[in-house]
Order: sequence, then structure tokens, then C-alpha cells
Amino acid sequence: MNLDQIAAVVMFLLLLTMVIGGVHLAFSLMFVGVLFGILFQGLAIFPMSMLQVFDVMESEILIAVPLFVFMGTILEKSGVAEKVFQGLYELFGPVRGGLAIATIVTCTIFAACTGVIAATVTTMTLLAIPSMLKRKYDKGLATGVICAGGSLGILIPPSVMLVMYGPLANLSVAKLFAAALFPGLLLSFLFLSYILMRTWLRPQTAPAIPAEERPPIGLKLIRNTAFQMLPSFFLIVGVLGSIIAGIATPTEASGIGAFFALILAAFYRKLTLKYVKEAAHTTLIVTAMVFFIIVGAGIFNVVFLYLGGGALVKSALMSLPLGKWFILATMMFILFIGGFFISWQGLLYMLVPIFLPVVSALGFDQLWFALLVCVNLQMSFLTPPFAYAIFFVKGASPPEITTWDIYRGVVPFVILQAIGLIICIAYPEIILWLPRVTLGGGR
Repeated sequence: MNLDQIAAVVMFLLLLTMVIGGVHLAFSLMFVGVLFGILFQGLAIFPMSMLQVFDVMESEILIAVPLFVFMGTILEKSGVAEKVFQGLYELFGPVRGGLAIATIVTCTIFAACTGVIAATVTTMTLLAIPSMLKRKYDKGLATGVICAGGSLGILIPPSVMLVMYGPLANLSVAKLFAAALFPGLLLSFLFLSYILMRTWLRPQTAPAIPAEERPPIGLKLIRNTAFQMLPSFFLIVGVLGSIIAGIATPTEASGIGAFFALILAAFYRKLTLKYVKEAAHTTLIVTAMVFFIIVGAGIFNVVFLYLGGGALVKSALMSLPLGKWFILATMMFILFIGGFFISWQGLLYMLVPIFLPVVSALGFDQLWFALLVCVNLQMSFLTPPFAYAIFFVKGASPPEITTWDIYRGVVPFVILQAIGLIICIAYPEIILWLPRVTLGGGR
């Protein structure tokens, strides 16, 4: 290694130290980037930093980020999730683990309406945890189901992660949305299969609702459940259907989705000035955080690549033994371990630009690799210490739920997410088939 590459390594280690020490990721990225930029590039770092700001401001696709966040926040206030969960709660009540199954299905539906996890996890914690505790569910299973189901919102489109990945890797966001649909449903299927298997082996962990406490299963109950799910279905078809069919761009569809979320809130009589102000405030905070990270990562990456850090990482990866699949496994492992300490936004903007040349050199499909990254980063929501889903569940849970209960509960679901990732690697068509038949595949 030459002096510049040694500086790049020191640069990365300093960033990691600051983040683990509690400094906000965006400001850590900016500080380290500007510091090493001044040392090795002089005052040229400042106009380069301004260019990063302008790039973010001029990005049309990133307009979808605040709109999807606003849509998800309004839906959280609208009561859509409550209606869907109540119907599924009654429908699956006779089944062992029925409440957990209803939770996963509701989270899957809500994930396809929001694009963020905070709204889904918080709402489902408030709705499902009291019901599960009342029915003597295992606390680990109850909290693990919500953490895992809620995290689907960052993968199933309209996902903010996919919106951010598109311009970063020069990929079509519409094709990313199409590619993400089946992996998201695959994870949901794995979660449901685990619940059914666990409750079959250990019925006491998730007992069925007693017959005297549930309505009779019949055509009326099925019809009512379907009716309660109908607004969500129309929203999903309106947003995702228009994107995958090529009728609207993700930015246009995000505007449509935000508008229909307001209509749904009005339909359920929850559209008040207070809720709109709260949604706007949440959107402002989340968007500002995301955009600060994007700008900071841009500055960091410009300097890191200038010092030869990207070439150093590429050389190190390409020199690994056992061929391209071992190199891919190494990249996935780095992302997984990084998720313990750094938020998904930071990993996305720090590591993906470094990995992309390696992926091209190995001949892997960029769209396929993008979804592997997103499935991998979904695990970061369940892996402490920086596990957002765990924080949200703990903050909204009753006092009898301990942090240890949640840690114990998420372990099986992290394993299931890893299994889902391996399946997507082994069977690329799970990712590539839908974008190819609807949008032509490729970039």
C-alpha cells in the first residue's frame, strides 16, 4: 500500500470509531471526508462538497423519498392497519399462532403501502402485542414477529431503500421495485412457515383464541375481512401497478400514493389538521436525516476513492481464493457485519459504490446484486446494537416486555432472512423474472 491508500484505511477506521462512539453518521461522514479532503486535496474539497449537495437537490427520483414517507405516515394515522389486522385477527383466530400469522400478513400488506418500517412496526406493536400477551403468547415470538414483519417495509416496494439505491447505482427504480416484490413475499412466506412449524411443535407458545371469544368462521366474516382489505389493495395497485406497468415513474406514483393516502384518511375520518401536521413533521425529520447522510456519504466517497481506497478494496476482494462466489459471500458478510454498527443508509452509500466495480468485474447482474444488498440490509433492522426495529418495538411495548425478550425473539427471524438471501442467490429468477417480463430487465 502507498501513503494515500494507508490514509484511506485510516479514514475508514476513524469513521467507524466515530459512529460506534455515538456521533451521528451524517456528521461523521462529513467531518472525516472534509478533514482528509483538506489534508490531501486542499481547498478543492469545498467546491467538490457543494457539488454533492447540488446533485442531491437536482435529483428528480429522490423527490419520491419524502412523498413515500409522508404516504406511510398518513396511513399510520388513517387506521387502515387496524381495520386489516382486526379482520385477519378474527379470520385466523382458530389457528395456533393465528395472531402471529395475522400480524405477518398485515405487515406484508402495510409494507406494500408505506415504504418505511417505523410506521408499520410502531402501529403493529400497539395493535398486536397486547392481544398476544392476553392470549399467553411467548414474548419472544410476539416481538420477533413484529420486528421481522415490520422490517418488510424496507424491501417490499414502494421502498425508500430502493428509491435511494436507483440513482446511486444508475439502475431503474421501477425495475428495482419489480425485482423486490418476490423476494419480499418469499421472506413473508418463510416467516409464516416458521410460525406454523413452531406452533405445531410447541402449541403452548401461541395458543389459538378460544371458540367462545371469536366470531364463527363463515361467508360473512370472509366478506367483511375482504372489504376491510380493499382500500389497501387499491392503494397497492394504484402505486405499484402504475410503476411496474410503466404508466408512471416512481416519483409520479409517490405523489399519487400520498394523495390517495389523504383520501383514505378522510374516508376513515382521521384526516385532521393535527395528523397532517404530525405527518409533515415526521416527513421533514426523516427526509432531512436521509439527505444529510446522502450528502455526507458523497463527500466521504469522493475523498476515499481519490485516495485509492476503492481500488484497494477491489484488489483485496479480487485476490480472494475460491472464485467469484466466495467473493460474493465475502461482500454479503461485510454488509451483514456492518449492519450491527452502521445504519442501512450509511452502508448503502459507503459500501455499494466500492462494491459495484467488483460486481461488474465478476460478471454478476447489477439488478440481481442490488436486491441481494437490500435483502441483506433488511437484517440490520434486527441485529443489535443498531437495530431500529428493536428500538421501535421496545419503545411502544408494555413494561413487561424486556429488551432480552426482543433479542431472543429476533434470532430465528434473522436466520430466516439469511435463508431467504441464500435462496435469492441460488435462484436468481426470483429477482429477475418480474422485471424482465414487465419492464424488459437489465439496467
